Amino acid sequence: MNTQFGAVPPENGRDRAKVTQTVLAQTVAEFAGAWESAAEPPELAAHLPTERALRRSALIELIKVDLHHRSVRRQGGKRLDEYRAEFPELDIAPLPPDLIYEEITARRELDRDLDLTEYEQRYTQQMARIADRLDADHFRTTLLADPAAQATLDTINPGATVDDFDMLILLGQGAFGRVFLARQRSMQRLVAVKISHDRGSEGQTLAQLDHEHIVRVFDQRRIADQHLKLMYMQYVPGGTLLGVLRLLRRTGVEGKTGRLLLDAVDEAAASGGVLEPQPSETRAELARLSWPEAVAWLGSRLASALDYANHAGVLHRDIKPANVLLTVDGQPKLADFNISFSRHIPGASPAAYFGGSLSYMSPEQLEACHPAMTTTAADLDTRSDLYALAVVLWELLTGRLPFADERTAGESDTSLERMIELRRRPIGDRFTADIPPDCPAVLQHALLTCLSPDPAHRFATGAELANQLDLTLDRAARDLVDPPSHSIRAKLRMRPMPVVTLSSLLGQVLGVLYLWAHDTRLLNVEFTPDASARLLHLAILVGAIGYPIGIVVLLYWCRLVFIVPAGLRRGKHFDEQTLAHARADTLACGDRIAVVAFTGWALSLVIFLPYLAYTSDLTTRFTMNLIASHIVAAAVSVVYSYFPVTFFMLRWYYPGLLGTGQTSPDDAVRLRRLARRSRIYLGIAASVPLIGVAGGLIYLDAAQQQTVVGPTVILCVVTLFAFVGALRIFYALESDLHALDRIVDPRSRRPE
Repeated sequence: MNTQFGAVPPENGRDRAKVTQTVLAQTVAEFAGAWESAAEPPELAAHLPTERALRRSALIELIKVDLHHRSVRRQGGKRLDEYRAEFPELDIAPLPPDLIYEEITARRELDRDLDLTEYEQRYTQQMARIADRLDADHFRTTLLADPAAQATLDTINPGATVDDFDMLILLGQGAFGRVFLARQRSMQRLVAVKISHDRGSEGQTLAQLDHEHIVRVFDQRRIADQHLKLMYMQYVPGGTLLGVLRLLRRTGVEGKTGRLLLDAVDEAAASGGVLEPQPSETRAELARLSWPEAVAWLGSRLASALDYANHAGVLHRDIKPANVLLTVDGQPKLADFNISFSRHIPGASPAAYFGGSLSYMSPEQLEACHPAMTTTAADLDTRSDLYALAVVLWELLTGRLPFADERTAGESDTSLERMIELRRRPIGDRFTADIPPDCPAVLQHALLTCLSPDPAHRFATGAELANQLDLTLDRAARDLVDPPSHSIRAKLRMRPMPVVTLSSLLGQVLGVLYLWAHDTRLLNVEFTPDASARLLHLAILVGAIGYPIGIVVLLYWCRLVFIVPAGLRRGKHFDEQTLAHARADTLACGDRIAVVAFTGWALSLVIFLPYLAYTSDLTTRFTMNLIASHIVAAAVSVVYSYFPVTFFMLRWYYPGLLGTGQTSPDDAVRLRRLARRSRIYLGIAASVPLIGVAGGLIYLDAAQQQTVVGPTVILCVVTLFAFVGALRIFYALESDLHALDRIVDPRSRRPE
């Protein structure tokens, strides 16, 4: 049923499916009335509509009524084969399961021990779909309309009083129910009242759901003598997403912001007699959002509502703009869970049963609507609801659906098959071209994931989708995951080798330059030219051997840092364990380079000290100075390799790995440990000038100090500037780490 609980008046006649539904209901009611008033069975053919598109659907519903009344009056049961002989159009497609069910129900009124073997042999697929209902102790009719209920429902209009409620404004209506803004006399409050045929379990379904983004149902009452039920719930005065869509289509998508949503809400609230909404933090936040961000904001809340409902064992199955209500603050609330019962009554014309919302359904749900396909409602899960939500969000984002359905979509089995075929293909380029230029790539990726033809490729839960949509609103985090396409970061994405290589060399070069400037001056004073030349040759030999060994060690130790991104670029798939190891190695890459670098400096010191002691008679103080300068050079090498490598790995490569697999709590733990380690490295960077001055001068006499005072001063100046750079990188790392932590651990995000 296409109802609106907000204040936007329905546009009568716009929904073709609603017209179809109403015509079928009236046809069935008239035929049932003829049965009630006639002594003999009325002529079924005389009540069939002339419109060809409706004829078979109406015929199926009239046969149900005919079967029912013949069994009640005991006037001789008529068999489906007789109807098929009289009306050949029944055989243009397999008989729907509900029609077979009605014949079995009618025959059981006359024979409680009816043998179903005949049906199981002739209607194997249909019987499989209704087997669970046939095993029940009692049967519930699938008749499209209850004439008594319909007659009473048609008389209820604004101004009427039903039970404890004064009907004020008609908010929405369908073939089987009406929704009013009403005053509850006993409580003196405004509520939304839905009066409908006494069928389905929407009241019980909604009553068990207590979520801020699901309409809260207060209670349900039955009007037994008229076969109606009355359900009253909180009144949500901001209209529906359908009203937002209408405003969007009038004004266009280009240049729109979250203000559009507020304008639609205010327009709906004013038409419902609500005073002008007051300013609030939520409204201020919405006004600041771009339109794609506003769509993500709505979608995140609705996805969390679907996740909550799914955990309660409830699927919605009728997600569409008219079923999403809005508060005066723009907060969405999901309504109308009635379809969760309607799934039990499959029919020949899905549009008649599902109120024109076929356009939003997943391909598997459309298959469940098709009478000739084996998919059933029992095969659906929350991924079907998420598909429908993605269609709604896509329509909000672009102004149109991501499919080119025909005008009469769903009104025949063949057109329904074409709808299914369209949804079994990826979304076409002509539809993705409608996406606004300012749409974050994260949002586009989330919607396309939900719209995947294969449910296995969609998000498994509403919580996963909500997390992705929240990421769209986190501008710092989404920029990491999806960098601007024109940026260098995007061009070198998942190509860590060149940047890591250059970054790791920076610290080594700085360390070597300092040691060369400091030690060369001193050693030239203490050594002969020949000894200095031999020492230089030794240094070159150590470097020529040590650096390749260090590179090989690093390439092996960090192999997944290079192998996995290269494989992902080529379309290769890795298991979750490999991806988790690659993420861990990426975060540890800076530390591993620092460890290898420090180890190399330590080993070189172990080599040089014995050589110096063997070739010359150095004083203890002079030797201590050489050791101190070596440690300073190693610290410079370690710190100024760590910070650039970690910065680039964290900002350029790690976010790309996050999008390829499922994260775990271990990822969040590693990010927090990296933050603590970065503080230690920053402390080392801050101490280098102090250690350099003390270690470079304290062990030398006055003459020797004069020799190295220049390099020491240069060290202080350079490392002070370098520390400022390291500090800036540290703050950037802190920001990135917080953003990445929000990605891998949504609980760390600020509360809504």
